[in-house]
Amino acid sequence: MNLQTEQAAISQFLQTHFSQFEPELAKKLAQHSILREFESDEQLMRPGQYFKSTMLIVEGGVKLYREDHDGNEFFIYQLGPGNACALSMICATKKEQSQISARAVEPTRAILVPIALMDELMTGYKSWYYFVLETYRSRFEELLLVVDSIAFRSMDERLEFYLKNQQKLLNNNEIAITHQQIATDLNSSREVVSRLLKKMEQRGMLRLGRNTIKIIK
Repeated sequence: MNLQTEQAAISQFLQTHFSQFEPELAKKLAQHSILREFESDEQLMRPGQYFKSTMLIVEGGVKLYREDHDGNEFFIYQLGPGNACALSMICATKKEQSQISARAVEPTRAILVPIALMDELMTGYKSWYYFVLETYRSRFEELLLVVDSIAFRSMDERLEFYLKNQQKLLNNNEIAITHQQIATDLNSSREVVSRLLKKMEQRGMLRLGRNTIKIIK
């Protein structure tokens, strides 16, 4: 993809998913950002990494995890088209190392905005300033939901909440995911997740397929 074609693609994605940006901001982002494609299960961030850019997701989906010293992962939240990674904004602006990992859950495209632009964007464009604030607020609310889910819900309630959230994020009733992936995200075992999914299927809430789950109600 040549420079002109890439800029046109970025402009189109911004118009589709970030229409709140004023035309001058969209033009600057198209001129100075790059468009990256990630394969399913590809690592986008790693703990200890320094950020050179922040990401605006335009296609696909990205899951963020917190890792312990043994390499075990704890699911934090998921990003879809129209979302940005608040943690990458914070780390990029303060030039700090990442404390989380991120992985594409399907083929994904993202607009990478250089950190060198951050100060200029925050002070020069109100729509970017409000977008950053809204991104922080949204991700914080998602973190609170995760905490509430762990602290106050049983595993079957957590599973139902998780699936409905995936359905909303993907805008699709059919979710391509394995029982093991769900168990990892919920910090549970595959056997427990499989047993609860089977009960939900018996209650008519979903239909299980080969590495897919179709939400019915």
